[in-house]
Amino acid sequence: MMEFSSVRTLLNDPPNRFNISRKSKSLVITVFLFWFISMPVFIYSERNSYDFEGVRLRIRFLMKRMKTPSISVAVAKDTRILWEESFGWADREKEIKATPHTMYSLASVSKPITATGLMVLAERGLVDLNQPVNAYLGTAKLRAFEGNVLEATVERILHHTAGLPMHWHFFYDGDSYKRPSMDETIKRFGILVSPPGDRFEYSNLGYGIIESVIERISKKTYPEFMKVEVFEALGLSRTAVFTKAPEENSAAQRYVENKAAAPFYDFDHRGASAVYSSAHDLVRFGMFHLKNHLPDQKQILCDSTIDKMQRSVDPKLPDSQYKLGWDVGERNGYKVVSHGGGMTGTRTSLLLVPSENIAVVVLCNGEYMDLSRIYDSILAVMLPSYRKNHNTRQEIKSSGESNKLHSLSQCEGEWAGKIVTYKGSLPVQLYIHKNGNSRLIFSGTSLSENKICEPIKPPRYENGFITADFDGEIPIEETSRCRHKIFLRLKLHENRLSGFAAAVSYREFFCLPFYIELVKK
Repeated sequence: MMEFSSVRTLLNDPPNRFNISRKSKSLVITVFLFWFISMPVFIYSERNSYDFEGVRLRIRFLMKRMKTPSISVAVAKDTRILWEESFGWADREKEIKATPHTMYSLASVSKPITATGLMVLAERGLVDLNQPVNAYLGTAKLRAFEGNVLEATVERILHHTAGLPMHWHFFYDGDSYKRPSMDETIKRFGILVSPPGDRFEYSNLGYGIIESVIERISKKTYPEFMKVEVFEALGLSRTAVFTKAPEENSAAQRYVENKAAAPFYDFDHRGASAVYSSAHDLVRFGMFHLKNHLPDQKQILCDSTIDKMQRSVDPKLPDSQYKLGWDVGERNGYKVVSHGGGMTGTRTSLLLVPSENIAVVVLCNGEYMDLSRIYDSILAVMLPSYRKNHNTRQEIKSSGESNKLHSLSQCEGEWAGKIVTYKGSLPVQLYIHKNGNSRLIFSGTSLSENKICEPIKPPRYENGFITADFDGEIPIEETSRCRHKIFLRLKLHENRLSGFAAAVSYREFFCLPFYIELVKK
């Protein structure tokens, strides 16, 4: 294969015998750049070493194209870090360059780290994964609107199969609305909207609940426990849980739309989202979960526990890819253990390829960047068959629109019921027509006047669930802070619909779910 330096020479100084015109040259450059950003870079040496120069070129190109503040990468195989490098600015305004030791907000890559902390307590016999999570909570307990709350075990919380709905809640510095206690959050939003084991439903609040379990059992705050029992034990000196803005210059700024630095924000689900780490530290965390016993790391989990985290399944949902803090699946012919993260001003990814003993980290302090373009390129360099399989990878496609509309006829009609909030119940009616027309109507109550909400787009019915977005608001104090829409996810049970109605802010402030039940008239 032609080296990329040779390609650049050909494009900039073509041999006279080709007689390439300026217009033709532009066409060649355009075609090359399209190929360059869409294909994994593959440069492999038979001397069993890896040349990542092509990946560097791609990172710089993508950053320029997307106006990305910075990207940091780290790659390890066996017990060695093969490559770690940073590109761009950790802080544009102060002109502080990113380095492999710059701490980034990890977003949801916090989850396997929090799960590791919980498993430390489980190994010590202080937490039984098969026990109801309520056994480890305080006065605030989970409540079941569907199913049996006793079946919402600690392990199912880790699997996202306990029945909790989608949830996120951010609290920005300078905002007058302050973060409530974890007990108060559980009282308001710790609800089961589906029977435990019924389905996978990704819930940040679940890992906020795991954070609460860690605090109650360890008698330490979540940041303190993680610092001592996980970060320091694994030699992760540039990893921390931040509940307030990091000290000046210690972490990468989070940039909104890759432009302005976002104010610091906290969560009511710190266990899901609040960890910061450097590329260097995070790849070492990945190496620990590949069972590479580095001399400066304590063996905080035995190998069998590490295996359990990557293999455990909910017995009612054996095909679910989400294990204990990890997403485990196949990518380009290889089993991959991974987790990604994304929220205001940050995109992150940690991938492990256990069969090849490889760990890859990509961290970004901006938005819009598709990190798969980078980690696919890295793995293509290291695994000759990875790139070959990349082009043949097929995605599962949903059924055609005509089938969806035909299926929607099963839900056609008038449904009446209520949305249950922690402030009281809101009577609602839902009208669905098989052509996709719909309306959500709030009946007049002390909390709400009669109001018709129009659909933002037609409802969808797939795999037994209706999903829909309505231009309207759930009228309680907590959701009135900013403009939001109403997102419905409902399961069809013959003549009954149940699930959750979430207030989802148009700015990234909150997704606050409430139980909804409707009966067909």
